[in-house]
Amino acid sequence: MKKIFVLDTNVLLHDHMAIYHFEENDIVIPITVLEELDKFKKGSDMINFQAREFMRELDRISGDMINGGIALGKDRGTLFIETGKPFSEEMKASFIEPSADHRILAVADFYRKKHPETQVVLVTQDINFRMKAKSLHIMAQDYQTGKVQSIKDFEDPYLVINKVADAAISKLYAKEDEGMPIDKLDLETTVKDRYFVLDTGTANALVHNDVEKGIVSRVEKRRAYGIYPRNAEQAFAIDALMRPDIKLVTIMGKAGTGKTLLALAAALEQRHDFQQIFLARPIIPLGNRDIGFLPGDAKDKIGPYMQPLFDNLSVIKHKFKQQSPEFHKIEEMLKTEKLLISPLAYIRGRSLSNVFFIVDEAQNLTPHEVKTIITRAGEGTKMVFTGDIQQIDSPYLDAKSNGLSFLTDKMQGQSLFAHVNLVKGERSHLADLASTLL
Repeated sequence: MKKIFVLDTNVLLHDHMAIYHFEENDIVIPITVLEELDKFKKGSDMINFQAREFMRELDRISGDMINGGIALGKDRGTLFIETGKPFSEEMKASFIEPSADHRILAVADFYRKKHPETQVVLVTQDINFRMKAKSLHIMAQDYQTGKVQSIKDFEDPYLVINKVADAAISKLYAKEDEGMPIDKLDLETTVKDRYFVLDTGTANALVHNDVEKGIVSRVEKRRAYGIYPRNAEQAFAIDALMRPDIKLVTIMGKAGTGKTLLALAAALEQRHDFQQIFLARPIIPLGNRDIGFLPGDAKDKIGPYMQPLFDNLSVIKHKFKQQSPEFHKIEEMLKTEKLLISPLAYIRGRSLSNVFFIVDEAQNLTPHEVKTIITRAGEGTKMVFTGDIQQIDSPYLDAKSNGLSFLTDKMQGQSLFAHVNLVKGERSHLADLASTLL
């Protein structure tokens, strides 16, 4: 049955092409949404870009207006821009202030009563707004496009294959340099994971699996610029970060598992293979205080947000003596900007060629932002996205709709992509205990 979807502002700020993702159903955009979008049109953040792009798209298609609606094309519905509607008695009793959310809700309430035979659904990424709508018996749902159906596949620990014959591990060691066909291991199960562990009961081996070529090889626990892997999944992460044929890596894990540290150490280890190491993260102001409230110039304002990245760099530096060449090399790279730590917003307009690019806290990015970043990759560039999808600071993203989950889900099975989930905290026993129990 054909439905009517009423869109909230945050949906269009998340995806400026959202109006084309509702199949043959009709779409209503309250005039209040256009007013709110107008406030976001100036600025350099991604939401400002989305606001401008949507207004341009709306202007482009507005010439197709028929009987007050805009035809969205074949196999799609009609778009209506709806002016403000009066509050019903129930809404007046429920909401004292005529806020933007309440005016949008009034339009949804109006359509529900005007079209009792049609299902009217409010679409918003605001959980509290959905609860308000449901309290008035208005159907409400999250924006589903780009949302991952299941995060289980990439949140699970690495695969362990038990009861493997000793001969299988012996064969891996014998073919250490070039690897060997996976069918030569005589496994009783089909393996599609890129990394797994063979366990005989008395010995085990860490394995890299090139699914496309059907070749497996042993993964060694190797040091990267003073950082040595403390567990199997960290060894897998360093292996993926160091393989030249893998151009895109996602690393997930809770706080203290070493995501950013491993990525930065691997980048420094390969510093001669890239023109620049770029370490960036999105700026998510805390306590609803904009970055403009902070004192000082631009460098002073962004400093607190970038400090965790400098902390990771400090950990690596202090693996070496202050007089060592490795220590001075990091200092030199910072001065010459061969190693650059910067807010993610500063890459706008850049073309990233022959760069080792690390994006930290990627769970706070939207799918569109992740796509924008990756499409800037030029020849010779390697991209690494790290984050914890259970620790999202953006109010309109969750574990299934954030850019890191979206990227990992869409790239599964691609030959140039690898994903590693870090499970065990290695910062300290105290930090790991607190992360688990508190």
